[in-house]
Amino acid sequence: MTRTALASFARLQRPWLDLWLATTRLGLESQAVVGLRLFGMATGALPAAREAGLMVPEKLGALADAHYLVARAALTGRGPATAEDVVRLYRRRVRANRRRIARAG
Repeated sequence: MTRTALASFARLQRPWLDLWLATTRLGLESQAVVGLRLFGMATGALPAAREAGLMVPEKLGALADAHYLVARAALTGRGPATAEDVVRLYRRRVRANRRRIARAG
């Protein structure tokens, strides 16, 4: 493979690598939030009933927003960028949760 062909191949593969890295970060950040949440509820730093009541609406809201992004992408022909948009949406939500839980605990 020539250097130019290899560079072209790397450029083609880059979006998948970026998506994989963002998804991996989302998984790690999500696990950290789960740990913080469980620790806070177990130690009493977070009111367990209130926190449990927040979890379901948060997840349903994020799911509804993700559905909106997918539907909008299907209607506008932005299919490949949709996965990146959804991962970005969930990472924002996870970050907001981490900040909120860290402040409370």
